[in-house]
Amino acid sequence: QLAGLAVIAFGLWLRFGGPMAEFATDKKSPELFFMGLYVLVGAGAIMAAVGFFGCCGAARESQCLIGTFFACLLVIFAGEVTAGVFAFIGKKVAIQEAQKIYEDAYEDYMKNPVGKVNSTIYRYHVALQCCGKGNVEQQTGLPCPENIQLPKASNCLTEIQNVIDTQLRLVGIVGIAIASITIFGMIFSMVLCCTIRNMREMI
Repeated sequence: QLAGLAVIAFGLWLRFGGPMAEFATDKKSPELFFMGLYVLVGAGAIMAAVGFFGCCGAARESQCLIGTFFACLLVIFAGEVTAGVFAFIGKKVAIQEAQKIYEDAYEDYMKNPVGKVNSTIYRYHVALQCCGKGNVEQQTGLPCPENIQLPKASNCLTEIQNVIDTQLRLVGIVGIAIASITIFGMIFSMVLCCTIRNMREMI
């Protein structure tokens, strides 16, 4: 249950508190990236709920509840492996989606550098700590954040790639940790179930 709650908190932080949260506030968002986060949060919620079956089964020494606990953990493990493969294969597409969103906001700003478009691209620049697409001449008039080092941090497309790579790496680490916990949970649940059955046969 604690592991499930930790996964939920981690997924919500990436969704609402990380640098990529700014892309979710726009009408267009990298759906593939956020879909992976929703799967992560869903897996955490299921883990927290499934933990209840494990606790009740162990307390009551119920083979049925422990068996249900094992089956649910097996489903969670399969989902985690699927999500991991999906994230690995779809990383490039997620990066391209996020970069396309920024490029669209950049073009809109160039056409009309006032009002809401101005604030949208500025939010991206602040969240990513960058400004523009790498061409110093194109940065003239752009709403760049204060105290950033140009032209070192000028390419937002590169920063988007770095951010998604970093966050997906974190998701992968958390996924491996959850998978390890899930495997141990399945092993211990089967050992406990067999022990309860043997004790009842002896009686």
